[in-house]
Amino acid sequence: MTSLSVEMLAADAVEPITSAGNAQLGIAVLAGIAVIVLLITKLKMHAFLALTIGSLALGSFAGANPAKTITSFTAGLGSTVAGVGVLIALGAILGKLLADSGGADQIVDTILARTSGRAMPWAMVLIASIIGLPLFFEVGIVLMIPVVLLVAKRGNYSLMRIGIPALAGLSVMHGLIPPHPGPLVAIDALGANLGVTLALGVLVAIPTVIIAGPVFSRYAARWVDIEAPEKMIPQRPSEELDRRPSFGATLATILLPVVLMLVKALVDIVVDDPENQVQRVTDVIGSPLIALLAAVLVGMFTLGRAAGFTKGRLSSTVEKSLAPIAGILLIVGAGGGFKQTLIDVGVGQMILDFSENWSIPALLLGWLIAVAIRLATGSATVATISAAGLVVPLAADLSTTHVALLVLAIGAGSLFFSHVNDAGFWLVKEYFGMDVPQTIKTWSVMETIISVVALGFIMLLSLVL
Repeated sequence: MTSLSVEMLAADAVEPITSAGNAQLGIAVLAGIAVIVLLITKLKMHAFLALTIGSLALGSFAGANPAKTITSFTAGLGSTVAGVGVLIALGAILGKLLADSGGADQIVDTILARTSGRAMPWAMVLIASIIGLPLFFEVGIVLMIPVVLLVAKRGNYSLMRIGIPALAGLSVMHGLIPPHPGPLVAIDALGANLGVTLALGVLVAIPTVIIAGPVFSRYAARWVDIEAPEKMIPQRPSEELDRRPSFGATLATILLPVVLMLVKALVDIVVDDPENQVQRVTDVIGSPLIALLAAVLVGMFTLGRAAGFTKGRLSSTVEKSLAPIAGILLIVGAGGGFKQTLIDVGVGQMILDFSENWSIPALLLGWLIAVAIRLATGSATVATISAAGLVVPLAADLSTTHVALLVLAIGAGSLFFSHVNDAGFWLVKEYFGMDVPQTIKTWSVMETIISVVALGFIMLLSLVL
């Protein structure tokens, strides 16, 4: 169990910082979330500031001591950044190396050169899923959109037939598969096994992305029949390079951290002996920090040097990759602070009491809470972090596999119905040249399909495992 998980359980074990009843706590939660929503949507305030103010408002509405509320928030922020901050940074570096070296383009071009006709939507979902493994959703969109537009234009395809599978691949990776920030934070908060979560996440992701991508794109193309907008086709990074890494080397680099984490999970299950030397080694190399660090170091040679990068260019690429994630780190950290405030005022116990009285399964409850916060705030990451904090008490009585499924249920709920308060909604709208109703009929519906279908497969796995 990680240090963050221990701290979370310890925090949950102490007396809450307020003696408010469940009714007052329920009102406090709704008021705190309402403050965050209003600040983000109406005043256009940055999510970091909105979460900070919302956490203080939550404590105030719950009748907590202001000094203790501040302590809870700062402790949650610090422990969350400590738990996932380095992993987010390493993921950003790997993503930047993949983009700048032309490795992403190499994967795209290789697959597309061998694909045509009806197989193209399947190729797009495959490309997006592979590229989406180490990249943040927004970065993945920026990388994939030029490819989507070029394929649609050159192959005379419907933009939705090609675009929806690509968006589905990126979105499913973002919501369900570590090392993306949301799943990582939920794994830490609930004390889930990362390898088991990753393995089950892939198991859920495959059928989900097929249904929400290639299958749904047939209907989306009928509902919204548009052509690729010429003005949105930018120059691709690799066009400025003399050479770029090979397809095999690029794919191996991207999959390296995933393979290392899955090996660790497999050895933990098969060997199940902490004193065993093999398990000790895999516990180290399969930890998220070492797995991602290894991928970054390998990528400097297989991606950077293969593209002809000098030592100075490699250093510059790493430096440029870190600046854009400052906002992400702060939002994730503030989300952790909000989560810890929820726990410390006693909301976690309130949720536990609620679930016992109403007999709502933990997986469904986690999904519903994430859906509510997603609809309110527009942020999948904020929804995942907040929901994970609320259901921490439920995880205590669950098996290893069911804790992993709870993480996935929360991740699935965090993707539900993206609409006008989500930055991703506007990103897709502008890149594809759609109006708001068209974006809702395609992008928003696709996100909802991902959320509901993923939950269905998660519930089925919970019956089997």
